[in-house]
Amino acid sequence: MSKTALITGVTGQDGSYLSEFLLAKGYEVHGIIRRSSVDYRERIAHLEGKPHFHLHYADMSDSMSLVKLVGKVQPDEIYNLAAQSHVQVSFDAPEFTADVDAVGVLRVLEAVRTNHLEKTCRIYQASTSELYGKVEEVPQSETTPFHPYSPYAVAKLYGYWIIKEYREAYNMFCCSGILFNHESERRGETFVTRKITLAAARIAHGKQDCLYLGNLDSLRDWGYAKDYVECMWLILQHEKPEDFVIATGIQHSVREFATLAFRHAGIELRWEGEGIEEVGVVKNLTPSSPQEREPGKGVKIGDIVVRVSPDFYRPTDVVNLLGDPSKAKRELGWNPQKTSFEQLVQLMVEHDMRKVTHEHYNLAEYLEKGIVK
Repeated sequence: MSKTALITGVTGQDGSYLSEFLLAKGYEVHGIIRRSSVDYRERIAHLEGKPHFHLHYADMSDSMSLVKLVGKVQPDEIYNLAAQSHVQVSFDAPEFTADVDAVGVLRVLEAVRTNHLEKTCRIYQASTSELYGKVEEVPQSETTPFHPYSPYAVAKLYGYWIIKEYREAYNMFCCSGILFNHESERRGETFVTRKITLAAARIAHGKQDCLYLGNLDSLRDWGYAKDYVECMWLILQHEKPEDFVIATGIQHSVREFATLAFRHAGIELRWEGEGIEEVGVVKNLTPSSPQEREPGKGVKIGDIVVRVSPDFYRPTDVVNLLGDPSKAKRELGWNPQKTSFEQLVQLMVEHDMRKVTHEHYNLAEYLEKGIVK
């Protein structure tokens, strides 16, 4: 008989890829969505209507809705991916972040216990590299001390420890995957990687003048979300419940990401200045770029297309994240570099170049999201 999985955060980047992965494995997949007057299901729209994919209304802040749904679905596996996952937003909405990202995990665990499924249901908790925060060693592994450096990270730390507590106190099969940054063409447009690839595409098509970023020196371990959901599944197939770092083990700066993204959009950058005065200047345009095909509609050599804005600096910033995926590679047989950093950036830029070609530009919406200034 096929297994049944319940996914919170099913409409997100990871939820959509995980749904596809589990359906391909023959799972019956159930996803949780929140009622909203705005349609936010574009990542899973292609799955709706499939016979083994089901959506249910519930909310991470409503324990009764979770208890009833877990009792109805009787899942073999739960993947808790739901979160207020934007670090900068957590400084503006710390209480909401704590309610969903911290207490929400407890509500899922208690929903399983209330329905007496603690011996049969395996639980995956989406943890985060932001737990390491003001990092105390590089690279970071499962034994590296945590030093959370944002309301988001502090909330996620509670989620990590409550998973560990229920595993030890009630002998439940519940695990945390400590995911380092994982991106894709489905990443939200306010996250820095997608903000960069979308801006590169828009600038290449003459629809945006400049990209504004925060700390260009921030170092991240970036992987491909589609590869990372496989590791989530492998964690729950392991013979015993354990926590794993999910990362590539390779590090790049925000500046490097931007340079590569613009290159794939046909724009070679040269960096000048330091700190908040640093700028990205157009050094060259490749023959295949949109500017060459449509003279006068794009940027010119010498134009400044990237600037630094203090508006995008965080009150406390994590600057040096690098994961050590040795345990996942050794014990799960997972390949963290199935998709390289260069391939990831190319996938994202090519997607956004197609998107920009067909999009209708809503200036008010982009100003609100901080994508343009």
